[in-house]
Amino acid sequence: MARLADYFIVVGYDHEKTGSADGLGKIIQRFPLKDLDDTPFPQGIELFCQPGGWHLSRERKQPTFFVVVLTDINSERHYCSCLTFYEAEINLQGSRVTEGEQESALIQPAEVFAPKSLVLVSRLDYPEIFRACLGLVYTVYVDNLNVSLETLIANLCSCFVPAAGGSQKLFSLGAGDRQLIQTPLHDSLPVTGTSVALLFQQLGIQNVLNLFCAVLTENKVLFHSASFQRLSDACRALESLMFPLKYSYPYIPILPAQLLEVLSSPTPFIIGVHSIFRNDIHELLDVIIADLDG
Repeated sequence: MARLADYFIVVGYDHEKTGSADGLGKIIQRFPLKDLDDTPFPQGIELFCQPGGWHLSRERKQPTFFVVVLTDINSERHYCSCLTFYEAEINLQGSRVTEGEQESALIQPAEVFAPKSLVLVSRLDYPEIFRACLGLVYTVYVDNLNVSLETLIANLCSCFVPAAGGSQKLFSLGAGDRQLIQTPLHDSLPVTGTSVALLFQQLGIQNVLNLFCAVLTENKVLFHSASFQRLSDACRALESLMFPLKYSYPYIPILPAQLLEVLSSPTPFIIGVHSIFRNDIHELLDVIIADLDG
């Protein structure tokens, strides 16, 4: 049996560190409070929750979901499912108000929206289950439902599921919900869902075969897209096509802006970056680049 979720983390905008153009995130809450003996707490998770940087917004953006993959020093992967939404705040300082808005800002404080991320960290790759669980926690929080958030998180982090064997696991977070997990027949089989089919739809058969050959011949493969979830799915699909071979080089489906220098690494890799950095990545000479939005 394996623990379904190792950590639940709430990451928010850090209003105390706003000296640079890009804001920073900070961990607001985490459960459990102490690190687990068998699983280290993911360091630097704040960077990966907002890969494009922490920015305040003038409008409330729609919630987004994507999965970040972190690899520890023991080469064990940790799947960090992130659900990000925006909460209204009042900007009393006026430091982020443009010159044209200064006069009105003196009369009425400007309303801004700050990003906040709910994160589930697990050694199991069940993106759809984690999307449903985080969506339920988000709904209870936003709609102020008569359900204890502490109970939801405790039930989630205390749930154990078979690592493999093809069996089904039915559980509830305690909000009248029912979550069903279908375990793989073997723990070495990749969990792909619809990611492989989507990759062929986005790039075509010939381009996918070219990427497959590039990975097998130890080339650098870089995806870029305006969708973080699309990046995660594409990297998962390309790696799964190698089965039963194992990819032993850097595998970073979503690379934060602060770590773009990793792209200059001399080793092969499979990496995904947001399309806002397309001008930076096109300067790379020894990297095979795939546009998932083209």
